[in-house]
Amino acid sequence: MKGYLNKIIPFSSVDGPGNRTAIFLQGCNFDCVYCHNPETINHCINCSMCVSACPVQALSRVDRLVKFDVSKCVECDACTKKCHRNSTPKYKLLTADDIMNDIMNYRPFIQGITVSGGECTLQAPFLIELFKKAKEAGLTCFIDTNGSTDLSLHHDLMSLTDGVMLDVKVWDSVIHKKYIKAPNDMVLKNLDYLIKTKKLYEVRTVIVPELFDNEETIREVAIRISGHDIRYKLIKYRNLGVRKNSLNMQTPSDKMMAHLENIAHEVGCLNTIVV
Repeated sequence: MKGYLNKIIPFSSVDGPGNRTAIFLQGCNFDCVYCHNPETINHCINCSMCVSACPVQALSRVDRLVKFDVSKCVECDACTKKCHRNSTPKYKLLTADDIMNDIMNYRPFIQGITVSGGECTLQAPFLIELFKKAKEAGLTCFIDTNGSTDLSLHHDLMSLTDGVMLDVKVWDSVIHKKYIKAPNDMVLKNLDYLIKTKKLYEVRTVIVPELFDNEETIREVAIRISGHDIRYKLIKYRNLGVRKNSLNMQTPSDKMMAHLENIAHEVGCLNTIVV
């Protein structure tokens, strides 16, 4: 079995407890207006529009397929900026063993792995295989998810998962459909399920002032996780890595972030962090 891998960050201190390896899988079923990793949304269709954009000839077209030479790449992102499908020619199709062989190079320095995306739960069978091998290596396994997959039906995956970081983007279902291009009923169902099963490590909400009623979202989430050992991370929207139509969106002020954090505190959710 193989999975679609976008990239691996060997060392991360912001993707779960301790020093971790963050693994980003390719493919997402949400299309957030403000997405900070739009190149992870879709799969490459080998249209080759990106080939001519590469300034160092790391891309070529061979037998109707776009080929990527990692040895030439300078990480300038010219290819992903050229792509109109929110994809990248650089993702790989790898086995769990392939990924674990990479991870074992820095195993002494990490406590676990965190798999994100895109949306990693779209590749649940691959996650199960990867997590089994990671457990054999003594690593903890975390998931960073948009909550679109019914986790209560994935017993094998959840039994291997030590913790989940759940994105709750906006509470209002109509606004969620408008700006995320998908409903949020499953997200809220997963919120309750993960609290009940004590698998929820952290909830994440990106604060986008001009799109969402952030106060409602934070209040509703905080009410539900207060009294539990769950962290609530409030993330400032920043225009790094976003698409052109999101470049001019407002970054919230420190004053606004402090106000929103205080809303969580008022309903008893004291385990908060603003980034």
